[in-house]
Amino acid sequence: MLIFSGSSNKSLAQKIADHKGYDLGQIEIHTFPDNENRVRVISDVLDQDVVVVQSTGISPNLYYMELFFILDSLKRSGARRVTLVIPYLGYQRQDHVFRSGEGVSLEVIIKILESLGVDRFISFEFHSVKISELFKKEVRELSAIPLFAKKINSLATPHEIINHKSSIINHELVLVSPDMGGIARIKKISEELGGVPYVTVEKDRDLVTGDIKSLKFTGGVKKTAVIVDDVISTGKTLIASADLLTENGAEEVYAMSTHGVFAGDAPQEIQNSNIKKVIVTDTIEIPENRKFGKLEIISVADMIAEELKGATSH
Repeated sequence: MLIFSGSSNKSLAQKIADHKGYDLGQIEIHTFPDNENRVRVISDVLDQDVVVVQSTGISPNLYYMELFFILDSLKRSGARRVTLVIPYLGYQRQDHVFRSGEGVSLEVIIKILESLGVDRFISFEFHSVKISELFKKEVRELSAIPLFAKKINSLATPHEIINHKSSIINHELVLVSPDMGGIARIKKISEELGGVPYVTVEKDRDLVTGDIKSLKFTGGVKKTAVIVDDVISTGKTLIASADLLTENGAEEVYAMSTHGVFAGDAPQEIQNSNIKKVIVTDTIEIPENRKFGKLEIISVADMIAEELKGATSH
């Protein structure tokens, strides 16, 4: 099996290859002066099973076009079975019609990917439970919840490590879902930690601008609040939620999110906010010039590598 990487997240692709003891397949991606791309597969993929690693992040249009060309080139070069590791599935927040006259952008993306010969998809933390239903091919949605549970436990047990469930339940800590759609996720983490209490933030968002019109929460706040979300984009919901929690008695607010998009001024605004630390995974590669002091990144490479190992053993 050969592993190929697009230009969106080469570091993650390399970690996956290292875990499996493979070299990355050779691929040439050339950008012309007018910003058109040309892709050429150099490695021999004839009758080979291949894996493509490509995320989207802050430049979904660029990386999707590049991905389309990579997939087409692999199939034209004779690749047998294609597994697409797309850690962050761009356009997933456009998974249904919100207003009359709109299309369903995510459905279009999935149709194109499947038409280009993807046999299996591996991704992380979909924004909606219904997204997996849009795929006609095999799809595996992985979760960063176990990684976050370990991090949350470390907040409650900075001293000697004892039974983490009994320790963390007695700690003045509450989990926070920044929207009603994240209730299932927050419940899973609560169960993973033995029943840690949680609260939910309810927000009213403008469908035209995407701005938050109002924010409130249900439940009781404790000294340490941990906001857990699937994606941080502009950070506005995150910062507003942190302010609301602080106003209601939280002394420390942490944030954990699978996908760190950090669009626009998000890095600077989060750095200047009430949030003590932001922990994200490397599903999206964050450029050095967009990293900030409160940011911590944990890797999902081992989880992906184990999933690929399981697939090849069948």
